[in-house]
Amino acid sequence: MNPNLINKLTCLAIGMSMIACNSTPTMEKLTYPETKKVDTTDVYFGTEVPDPYRWLEDDMSEETRNWVVEQNKVTDSFLGKIPFKNAIEDRLTKIWNYAKMGTPSHKSGLLVYAKNDGLQNQSIYYYKKGADGEEKILIDPNKLSEDGTVSLGSLSVSEDGKYLGYTVSRGGSDWREIYVKEIETGKMLDDHIKWVKFSGISWFNDGFFYTRFDEPKKGDELKGENKNPKVYYHKLGDQIKKDKVVFEDPEHPERITTCGVTDDNNYLVLHQTESTSGNAIFIKDLSEKSAKILKVVDDFESDNNIIDHSNGVFLMSTNYKAPKERIVKFTVDKINKDEWIDVIPEQKDVLSGISVVGEKMITTYMTDAHDIVKVFDLQGKYLYDVELPAIGSVGGFGGKKGDMETYFSFNSFVYPSAIYKYNIAENKTELFWEPDIDIDFDQYETKQVFFRSKDGTKVPMFIVHKKGLELDGTNPTMLYGYGGFNISLTPSFSVSRMVLLENGGVYAMVNLRGGGEYGKDWHQAGTKLQKQNVFDDCIAAAEYLIDNKYTSNDRLSLMGGSNGGLLVGAVTNQRPDLFKVSIPVVGVMDMLRYHKFTIGRFWATDYGTSEDNKEMFDYLYSYSPLHNVKEGVAYPAVMVMTADHDDRVVPAHSFKYIAALQDKYAGNNPVVIRIESKAGHGAGKPTSKKIEEAADLYSFIFYNMGVKPLYEF
Repeated sequence: MNPNLINKLTCLAIGMSMIACNSTPTMEKLTYPETKKVDTTDVYFGTEVPDPYRWLEDDMSEETRNWVVEQNKVTDSFLGKIPFKNAIEDRLTKIWNYAKMGTPSHKSGLLVYAKNDGLQNQSIYYYKKGADGEEKILIDPNKLSEDGTVSLGSLSVSEDGKYLGYTVSRGGSDWREIYVKEIETGKMLDDHIKWVKFSGISWFNDGFFYTRFDEPKKGDELKGENKNPKVYYHKLGDQIKKDKVVFEDPEHPERITTCGVTDDNNYLVLHQTESTSGNAIFIKDLSEKSAKILKVVDDFESDNNIIDHSNGVFLMSTNYKAPKERIVKFTVDKINKDEWIDVIPEQKDVLSGISVVGEKMITTYMTDAHDIVKVFDLQGKYLYDVELPAIGSVGGFGGKKGDMETYFSFNSFVYPSAIYKYNIAENKTELFWEPDIDIDFDQYETKQVFFRSKDGTKVPMFIVHKKGLELDGTNPTMLYGYGGFNISLTPSFSVSRMVLLENGGVYAMVNLRGGGEYGKDWHQAGTKLQKQNVFDDCIAAAEYLIDNKYTSNDRLSLMGGSNGGLLVGAVTNQRPDLFKVSIPVVGVMDMLRYHKFTIGRFWATDYGTSEDNKEMFDYLYSYSPLHNVKEGVAYPAVMVMTADHDDRVVPAHSFKYIAALQDKYAGNNPVVIRIESKAGHGAGKPTSKKIEEAADLYSFIFYNMGVKPLYEF
């Protein structure tokens, strides 16, 4: 096809910084690689379900790898012919090139923080001995690989400030490897632990606690089920085979246990999960070698997190009998949940974070999907709010009880992440660091609207665009959503998103049911047999944008990642008429088999499984993106995005979905898949790959909408 067929003679200026054509470009149907079909059928409660692309689940086979190569050839060829793609990539590279800083935190007498000079693939971590000490490099992840695809997972400083324990991820996988180095000399120790996943490094005495799985069978590293994890203690200098098992649960091999040590080093806290909501908590007294592990809660009906221990009293956040969460206290002799005592009762807003630092409790609450910060004393008495610069999101407030100052970050849609120092005793905030970006953010505005979903539920949505934007239905618009796993979407800055906004576009982020924006009830209203509520909320959001002339169905795109990729796939199948472009990213697309890979079984509390009962199977089958692609439907332009090392949502979901779409779709809109190499679910992706990905994304969206960005090319 010839993607240069934009009728330049009929283009006219819209707004201040884009050219929109009166019609979308003429499309010729792409020729896709042939995807073979196999005779595989599963039977669920008497219903036969063909699975002709089952072979694509074997991501390590030569046949699948060849298929990936051929699919990428088609996608790369299509994207490469978009006349303004290079101009978009140049613009992204220019605006991405600004200094960035992570929130500093006190760690064992050191002030630790990350910085990036602009285009470094990975941020470098630095440390100082005190705020005025000499800045030194703690670890430079850019030296871990030439192409930036080996990234830092987490880091932890030993209690004496002598050693750094850190984890690395290769190619974006969730698998981690633990390394240890001497901070002062940079000398690497021989301690090297593999097959670690979902684990931190919790220092205690002359070693640390961590969680490790058995080595997976060859070929199953990225798709096999992760079961039977164990919590170990590793003494520095010992061989790994000598590591002592501290906790295991062979009767429940599907559960995962992580651990941490209380700040006073008196207790080991074990956090056990079997899904994405609800957890068990166990504690072990570290002052007595023979101390038994005590159960705090193990019914998995509530979310619980121990945040402090002092003089025999534990502080814990919980949503037990408090859908919006509360802070409770308990002692070892009064440990049962009905004996917990409220310290901060449930509030009207949702508790989303808490730090015990400077003899205070610094809490973050969500009110209508944006953050506010409240400070309480250790007895739960409200003291004051922390002043924030605008409506947005905060992070940080780390430290220990003796610290008199802490740091936090703040950002919003058109407010790049800045760092603030907070004097805890005096309740004074001062700007510590802010980025210098060559963009006039005063040109843009953010508003929050509320609309009614199909069943009458009021749903919030943030809308961002240039001030004075004409609401005439022609603005290129991205609708972004998630709607699951109690995860909340709050305002955040994205430099790549500026390409949309500065070209007269609209960004809309909707807070769907299934998320955590209004607490446990809001979450559960979008789970299992109520999952359709999430899709209905998204459809109503799209209709609101069209009805209020922000855009039209010829200028509206829908994007979401992971569970949000499921959202995009399901909504696109149900209402293809609403969108011009759909972008499902690392999505859960096969709702009948998702639980059979890596940690997919953990999502069953949100989704249910096809094996539960006939009602659950029928419900999943009715919206599963893979199984609801229809013949002869005019689907939007679709670019599926995934990665070959994604072992969270295995790429087979995306592979099978795009194979079905390419097979059944008869129109001329492109339906392609972009498969990133040496990348995973998203974490740790190098800057170079982020820029390439964003350039492809916005080029695909603009081109299929018939929008020509006003960049020189």
